[in-house]
Amino acid sequence: MNYIQRGTRSFKRVNFAIFAGGFSTFAILWGPQALLPDIASDFGVSPTMSSLSMSSATITLSISLLIAGSLSEVFGRKPIMAISLVASSILSIITAFSPSFQLLILCRILQGITLAGLPAVAMAYIGEEIEPRSLGMAMGLHISGNSLGGMTGRIIGGILTDYFSWHAAYIAIGFLSLLASIVFIVFLPKSSHFRPQAFALKGLATSLFSQFKESGLICLFSLAFLLMGSLVSLYNYIGFELMKPPYSLSQTLVGFIFIVYIMGTFSSTWMGMLADQYGKKRILQLSLFILLLGVTITLSPNLWLMILGIAVFTYGFFGAHSIASGWVGNMATHDKAQASSLYLFFYYTGSSVGGTVSGTFYSHFGWPGVVSMIIVLAALSIAISIRLGMIASRKMSMKKEWRAST
Repeated sequence: MNYIQRGTRSFKRVNFAIFAGGFSTFAILWGPQALLPDIASDFGVSPTMSSLSMSSATITLSISLLIAGSLSEVFGRKPIMAISLVASSILSIITAFSPSFQLLILCRILQGITLAGLPAVAMAYIGEEIEPRSLGMAMGLHISGNSLGGMTGRIIGGILTDYFSWHAAYIAIGFLSLLASIVFIVFLPKSSHFRPQAFALKGLATSLFSQFKESGLICLFSLAFLLMGSLVSLYNYIGFELMKPPYSLSQTLVGFIFIVYIMGTFSSTWMGMLADQYGKKRILQLSLFILLLGVTITLSPNLWLMILGIAVFTYGFFGAHSIASGWVGNMATHDKAQASSLYLFFYYTGSSVGGTVSGTFYSHFGWPGVVSMIIVLAALSIAISIRLGMIASRKMSMKKEWRAST
């Protein structure tokens, strides 16, 4: 079977398309995060309540991922991803005209459903079409598009909200994402190794739940939950913290804080390449320690040190996420799109749970409360990564013994 190799024209087209798709998805999903203080003020709701505009999208996204991944096993990878991107972009524009907080939440719920197509399927597409030796780099570039999209959406949202309104921010993000969706459709090659399955609900459900028989996948799912819970906890409430005295930053300046997301764009690709070279276990654990160091630095009252801490945290997060998400395809023994969907289900469920729970910590204990929660999640992640490394080593030994015996 001819897989797409690194350095070829097809490899560049795939990565450019997947990069554009990730950019669109994450600009829509995370762009509104920078708007939370304005949304809270405009509709007269608390910071914790305003975070529902994020959590409502991520929880429906997490559930829809399971459906989208299964549907792609029947209808194909590219069609599901293309429909997802275009529908989500249009919904972003519609959301801008929400006259009440309740209707805004409803629009975000619908967006969570439509957004599921690309993240659920892209990991499976890359795993099927790209040669194994280039998977780390390809997955890293995919995550880079995610981080750049999230960063751009937040910065554009912050600037337009400051000078116009959050409504204008939603419209701009929608049109920008629509353009990226067109790029995706034009450049992504059709699947070469995909084999459609007949639609059988019972069979799909059975194969979905059978993924939990693999202990390595359970570790990866747990990591996804904890990692995303940490990221959203930090980014949901850092804006509220920096807009208060003694910092008193404007919405535009808070939006530009998210430029540290560029660290994720670099980290996901670089750490993915290092994982290909030195092993996933070692680089994953290194990434988690970097994340832990970064969140601890944000406890400093100095603004520049706080921003440095956010950058270091972001570098560690995207490195860890890039490696863990790329590991799913290796650990899954069947229906890789479903395994990827389950990883992302826990990823976005962690976002919804972490984003809301950390709001309670912020309300009662301020920024140190949020940081303390993230430190606990990071420590659990490190413990799980050690367990994951032991499982992977055992599987590798079993493969070597089997090859020797045959």
